[in-house]
Amino acid sequence: MKHFVLGTSVAISWFFDDEEKEYTAAVLESLTEWEAVVPSLWYLEVANVLLVSERRRRCTEAEAVRFIELLGSLPIVTDDITALRALHGTYQLAREYGLTAYDAAYLELAMRLGAPLATLDKQLVAASKKAGVKIFCQE
Repeated sequence: MKHFVLGTSVAISWFFDDEEKEYTAAVLESLTEWEAVVPSLWYLEVANVLLVSERRRRCTEAEAVRFIELLGSLPIVTDDITALRALHGTYQLAREYGLTAYDAAYLELAMRLGAPLATLDKQLVAASKKAGVKIFCQE
């Protein structure tokens, strides 16, 4: 199966009605033929966004739980090597492209897998293009 790296920004946009939808809907639809790969920190990032959204009354607990169930039904695979690369390749990429270590983890994963990256993060998109990583659904 073909795979791409799924950024948190794209996945979270599936949850909120007021987020960009055309691109992210295309990414979601592609999961019928593609497999998404995420660094292990992805789950913490998603959980944090949902918790903050609940606290700000942007969603209910029930809505967040339904979304978590949806994510669990999708072909999303965790890369276990990301943490091992944090103090080496990821750190260097963050320095080189002016990214956070968290964002650089997505870039490092995409580079290592030779896979496109699905993200809405403009800085990560720019870094990906400089690094020769394609942006998924824009190929």
